[in-house]
Amino acid sequence: MPHSPQRTSPPRGIRALGDPIVLILSIGFIAAFVLLSLFDIDLVADSISTGFAWTAITLGTYFQLLLLATFFVAIGLAMTPAAKAKIGNLDAPEMSTFKWVSIILCTLLAGGGVFFAAGEPVYHFVVTPPAFDTEAGTAAAVSGALAQSFMHWGFLAWAVLGSLSAVVLAHAHYVKGQPLQPRTLLYPVLGQRLMQGPLGGVVDACCVIALVAGTVGPIGFLATQVSFGLHELFGLPQGYPMQLAILALLGAVYVASSMSGVHRGIQMLSRFNVFLALAIAAVILLFGPTLFLINSYASGFGAYMSEFFTMATMTAETAPAWWMQWWTVFFFAWFIGYAPLMAIFVARISRGRSVREMIIAVAILAPIATSMWFTLLGGSGIYYQLTGAIDLTEALNNFQFDVATLTVAQALPGGTLMALAILLLTTIFVATTGDSMSYAIAMVGAGHDNPNPLIRAFWGIAMALMAAILLYMGAGQISALQQFIVITAIPVSLIILPSLWKGPQAAYAMAREQGIIEN
Repeated sequence: MPHSPQRTSPPRGIRALGDPIVLILSIGFIAAFVLLSLFDIDLVADSISTGFAWTAITLGTYFQLLLLATFFVAIGLAMTPAAKAKIGNLDAPEMSTFKWVSIILCTLLAGGGVFFAAGEPVYHFVVTPPAFDTEAGTAAAVSGALAQSFMHWGFLAWAVLGSLSAVVLAHAHYVKGQPLQPRTLLYPVLGQRLMQGPLGGVVDACCVIALVAGTVGPIGFLATQVSFGLHELFGLPQGYPMQLAILALLGAVYVASSMSGVHRGIQMLSRFNVFLALAIAAVILLFGPTLFLINSYASGFGAYMSEFFTMATMTAETAPAWWMQWWTVFFFAWFIGYAPLMAIFVARISRGRSVREMIIAVAILAPIATSMWFTLLGGSGIYYQLTGAIDLTEALNNFQFDVATLTVAQALPGGTLMALAILLLTTIFVATTGDSMSYAIAMVGAGHDNPNPLIRAFWGIAMALMAAILLYMGAGQISALQQFIVITAIPVSLIILPSLWKGPQAAYAMAREQGIIEN
């Protein structure tokens, strides 16, 4: 019979933070990265760059096929009667649909999507992606530029973050009573010996390290982006003290949000950000290049659909190796690294929802919303680039996406006010990443869905401190840490791989247990 996971008295000492192996390996990684960077910053950067390049070239195709398989298996599952099964032994959802979708959008899109939304489409407009043969910088290049951005932030990316893995975790935790930890994804394959042994701690630690590497990056880059924006708009100092002040404020916001829990701070922050994003979108659509944006979205989404498999299966053999390394493979590996803890968070907030609702929300609705957002910001940037109002060619060739975001924002209706609104939006998006990921890491330590608020704060502060130290060394170390998530995607991909067949099995098991289908 379904039952809730066992709750025991809170552990003390080091176990209060979770599994000692997870804690030692995770904190050890943070300390080692920082200390090695202080000892020889070039050695760390060069070593990670070498591993990054090798992983992208050698395993890039594997990552791409894993995302493709996850999406199509998830969609196939959503069409079966088993998808009516409810998650978490609840007949009704814990929160309203709007609140639930708001948290999903703000957590998974987060600062990365907002950070790249203005600049990436313009980059693909001035540097034609290998899947297309249009002349860069011309009207014919618009649809391909948007389509390539949709590929990176679309159906495949979202599906791997919270569909099949979330189904496996929901069944194992809420029905079988297993802990809400990454190791639980392998429980259906390796059994109970994994749950209690040191290997389980290593599995969890790999996922926590990948998440830390992927989250500290947006936190650190936000400080540089906001500092640059305030300097350009108001002439405020742009140096490290300003970046540190921004980090302190950001950390205070997302730590407080994480401590208050899913139903208070995390939910309120996400709802506010969705309303702010809708307001910005309305202004752009009503007072910006409206007809251009509508037509570009239609043609861009059409190109996304028609060239879907071409873009999704492009390899280093058919495209420039550097392009695959820094674009498709980088993003896909980044999403794989995030996947286990994102799946934990999605399973936590989706109690009372059906498997079908969760898959459709995560793998269909959210990517469509993301493509619209990329069209509004990035499509506007393309319009202003095409008409000569701005020129981001040099900045984007140097991967200066903070410059691109601010430049596009200032060109939009409202000018400085719009730029401030987008800086605020980006800040809160990163805060929603920080609070949800602090919460998710704390859940890994606790093994259930209501971890100690102080443990949530501990991980939130740890990530902010790491970002502060790395920024002190230079933004290059933040970039090196982000590259490291591509390397961590190797073990993490093996952890989520069994979800391809265990996800449907878990959904059918829940459906039988709930009497939806016959045994």
